[in-house]
Amino acid sequence: MQYKFKMKPFAHQIEALKRSVDKENYAYFMEMGTGKSKVLIDNMSMLYDKGRIDGVLIIAPKGVYRNWLSEELPLHLPDHIEKTIVLWKAAISKTQQKRLNTLFETNEDLHILLMNVESLSTKKGVDFATRFLISHKTLLAIDESTTIKNPKAKRTRNILELAKDAKYRRILTGSPVTKSPLDLFTQCYFLDPFLLGFFSFYAYRNRYAHMRRVVISGREINLVAGYQRLDELEQKIKPFSYRVLKEDCLDLPPKIWTKRFITLTTEQKKVYEQMRTTALAQLDGNLMTTVTVLTQLMRLHQITCGHMKTDEDEIIDLKNNRLDELMSILDEVTGKAIIWANYQHDILKIENEIKKRFGPESIVTYYGLTPPDQRHKNIKKFQGDNETRFLVGNPQTGGYGITLTAANTVIYYSNSYDLEKRLQSEDRAHRIGQKHKVHYIDIVAEDTVDEKIVQSLRDKINIASQIMGEELRSWI
Repeated sequence: MQYKFKMKPFAHQIEALKRSVDKENYAYFMEMGTGKSKVLIDNMSMLYDKGRIDGVLIIAPKGVYRNWLSEELPLHLPDHIEKTIVLWKAAISKTQQKRLNTLFETNEDLHILLMNVESLSTKKGVDFATRFLISHKTLLAIDESTTIKNPKAKRTRNILELAKDAKYRRILTGSPVTKSPLDLFTQCYFLDPFLLGFFSFYAYRNRYAHMRRVVISGREINLVAGYQRLDELEQKIKPFSYRVLKEDCLDLPPKIWTKRFITLTTEQKKVYEQMRTTALAQLDGNLMTTVTVLTQLMRLHQITCGHMKTDEDEIIDLKNNRLDELMSILDEVTGKAIIWANYQHDILKIENEIKKRFGPESIVTYYGLTPPDQRHKNIKKFQGDNETRFLVGNPQTGGYGITLTAANTVIYYSNSYDLEKRLQSEDRAHRIGQKHKVHYIDIVAEDTVDEKIVQSLRDKINIASQIMGEELRSWI
């Protein structure tokens, strides 16, 4: 394929482009880590260069949509394309409003609007998106399109309505079917109501699901008892979709890193600012040792994780978005995953939530509170039992000397400050016996020390020994 790419595509990405480049509707069902974002960016660049589009609206979950601005577009959008890129924010200043208004200027730029899917539940978000779509020849893309799988959700209904104003439509997800084949209906309907041949979710459900009537609390309701005609459904989807798994991509690098951003809640922001002010006050005029620096860092970091410890060692939970983001990631993951967390308090919460969502047999632990005689059994179960999909632990305990090659996804719910522990924990999955590429995902609280920690570890900086005294000031 002849095109001036900013970064050369892999073979499977070129294949995805060949299949989709000029089509009005297409689905990139590409597993996490196989580069579906790059495929979309290359596709929209080609359409722009051909004069087919001059606007792109990308809708993604809160934890993902900022990545498009900070990582994906700078990395993959060709330099020859003049662009105006704006990140949607509901609450904005006059300066930010002016920035939003640049999206409607009549020039030759490719105008790109990035919105979080949650904003499409609001009238303000829908009205702005509609104005943008009708002002341009637009490509509308839904990143992590399972966020619109619920046909009754307000945001789903609004996004399906928005789709009518876009000439080109794309959906991206690694797991188009998170719970059942019924998840596909609204994703495909967004692309084109005619693709599956059903205008009603209930007609679609009756075709591909076995229904049975049960009585609950005196009311008769329909429940899905099983699925049918899935071969037929697969054949219907093939012409407008491309499925890629990491194990099929022989040219992928052996390690793949991504970030998932979260924002602090109002409660977290308040406590974080109080702790930050205290830390800065202690820095003024005092000699800070490594121990005291790391103590201040840990206190701020704990707040970003959703809890804080009092002077009496009581742990107070703070409302936060981190656990929700983790569960969203696990919904996308195929196969097994390792979840590393820095604090025991978080591990307990993660364990409970996974048991509720995926069942008690789906998870094992490996950390300080895991009984020593149970640890080997847990590794054996994780490595050999198909029902056990998740291992949660901390790098201090589980990061050394064990083999976890059954997983090719490693999620850092939170990080320690020790580079050696990070590298060792990465290598539990990436070692002899691993047959697939390994995808590492860092959950990062935006505009906090959490962001600094993750970036420093990525840059191979040992925070535990190199962040001293006054240097902490620039971090917080």
